[in-house]
Amino acid sequence: MELKNLQSTIQVCSLEELNAEEQKAVELAIEGTNRSYTPYSHFHVGAGVILNNGSEFVGCNQENAAFPAGLCAERTALFAAGAQFPEEPVKILAIAARGTDGVLTEEPVSPCGTCRQVIIETETRFQQQVVILLYGKKCIYRVEGIRQLMPLSFTEF
Repeated sequence: MELKNLQSTIQVCSLEELNAEEQKAVELAIEGTNRSYTPYSHFHVGAGVILNNGSEFVGCNQENAAFPAGLCAERTALFAAGAQFPEEPVKILAIAARGTDGVLTEEPVSPCGTCRQVIIETETRFQQQVVILLYGKKCIYRVEGIRQLMPLSFTEF
């Protein structure tokens, strides 16, 4: 039997350490938490997307009593961007959340497996890594490319 060691590189930083465009993406994600529709989980997630051309998108999670008919914030933002600019690569994706108490989470939150696969597809489609920013009040995780969070995937890019 052979063991394989998979490693990820995640930068831990503050908002002030991000460049202006990355800070803007985090602001969009935080804004998205205020737009979410979460009558069941009361866990409000927002996503901010910035494309290579500078276009900005806000996404938020949308729940539905007919689970799993809802959608995650990351996918609402990415799909809105793709609908408006189908040929424009995604440069930055930021994610933020408010807990059931309505307060922004202390620790960063990460995308679910389905969203991770959508991000992999986005990177593969445009042959470009997406900078992923996972916001928490204590710190922000800055990740260069989804494969740092999901090293084994269905695609080869």
